[in-house]
Amino acid sequence: MKRSWFMTGVFVLAAAIGFSSCSQDADSKPNFIFKPAPKDGIVAKIGDVEISEKEMLQGIESQVYDAEVKLHELKMGRIRSLVLKSLMEADPRKKDLSNDEFLEKHIANDIKISNKDIDAFIAERKIPKENVNDQIKEKVRQFLEMEKKKEAIENWIGEKTKKSAVEVYIAEPSRPVFEVDTGSAPFAGGADAKVTVVEFSDFQCPFCAKGADIMNELKKKYGSKIKIAFKNYPLPFHTHAKDAAHAGLCVNEQKSELFWKMHDLMFADQTKLSREDLKASAKKIGANAEEFDKCMSSNKFMASIEADMEQGKDLGVQSTPTFFVNGQLINGAHPVETFSEIIDRELAK
Repeated sequence: MKRSWFMTGVFVLAAAIGFSSCSQDADSKPNFIFKPAPKDGIVAKIGDVEISEKEMLQGIESQVYDAEVKLHELKMGRIRSLVLKSLMEADPRKKDLSNDEFLEKHIANDIKISNKDIDAFIAERKIPKENVNDQIKEKVRQFLEMEKKKEAIENWIGEKTKKSAVEVYIAEPSRPVFEVDTGSAPFAGGADAKVTVVEFSDFQCPFCAKGADIMNELKKKYGSKIKIAFKNYPLPFHTHAKDAAHAGLCVNEQKSELFWKMHDLMFADQTKLSREDLKASAKKIGANAEEFDKCMSSNKFMASIEADMEQGKDLGVQSTPTFFVNGQLINGAHPVETFSEIIDRELAK
């Protein structure tokens, strides 16, 4: 069922501006009464019409999940700090030391940030040379030092709780689950695998290039145990993304393994996605040049790309890359461990 994105957008916008109006007085505001639900699964009622929790969440599942994750992380951060404080107080070396002094002396005492570390960070983040100065380097040093301290604290708590785990009584947020039809999408891995990863991606999106690297790691790790299906979701402000998506489907038509070669080549250098560049890339991977040119000129797969985009919108995809692991949403290029946690759990069922 298609969702009313217009109406959702209207009320999200209205909520953002607080239904404000210079001519509006207090008596004209909606009359909401907050009270216990008459039965499970109902969030509101107007007259005899009940609004279900499912209706409320439809179309905003990913935003709600993201908000729940942030709230969970905030609570877990507070729990971590209280656990750290308790463990430090119980340590016989604490004596008259303050918490900060104990941290510096016994937990994060060997942290050293070298110039090599700073240069590596600058290179990794691709900070332009003309922007690098002593002030920037000092900020990088402070950031790296803070990250090392966090790591040292995690490791210290880990050692202290190895034999006696911390019991946590707050539930982790549940990922929203969707029914995702892979259709005729190009795929790698086992056709009938127990776990299917569906990726909505854009060949011109830098974060999607990182997502592609993660998918390649999963292919190596799981092989035919999983199926990875690729769906096109070219963003409108990426001028070459739709042509690149079409190029991928054109070589896929010739041979399925050519799709993944083209896929890797396009993500490896996202500056070479013009029609001429795509033609050169197709030739490089061994595709039939005449068939490729004919396919690109005909735009025969544009309808398929539009269908992928419509499907993505119906599933609540709002950015790229977005993944669904057996229907479970992962929004963005998260580490391999995030995917493996879900995949391993699904494989064990």
